[in-house]
Amino acid sequence: MDYKKKEITEHFNDFLEENDNQLFEDKYFYDDIHHHCFNTDYYIIGTYKAKKWLGDETLNIINFIKEYEEFNFGKVSTDLSDAEKIVNMYVYIIGEEVVNDWKNNIDEDLQYLNTETFRWFFNGVNKTYRAV
Repeated sequence: MDYKKKEITEHFNDFLEENDNQLFEDKYFYDDIHHHCFNTDYYIIGTYKAKKWLGDETLNIINFIKEYEEFNFGKVSTDLSDAEKIVNMYVYIIGEEVVNDWKNNIDEDLQYLNTETFRWFFNGVNKTYRAV
């Protein structure tokens, strides 16, 4: 599902820009970047905003979340009657895809770099590796 994926990708890119120092200062930040970006704060707060954000895709998003949670956890745990929780879970799931795509692009290029070059890479060149 690609509903608002571009918006979620832009959110991740903004997060990268705001936290680019963490990428090389904290050795665990890269591994936990999805958690830091999509699980430490709400993407949308407020039922009205959430309902507006979901628009006509509410039922499709609910089914998407149900399939994801049943496959990954064996049961559905998101309160699917709460628009705010639906949005935030959907953004969390799409965020996994965005982060994995970003990491795959970086990993392909980094396989040829040594540790010293890695630090240089995240100091400046990383800004060109925005999630797409």
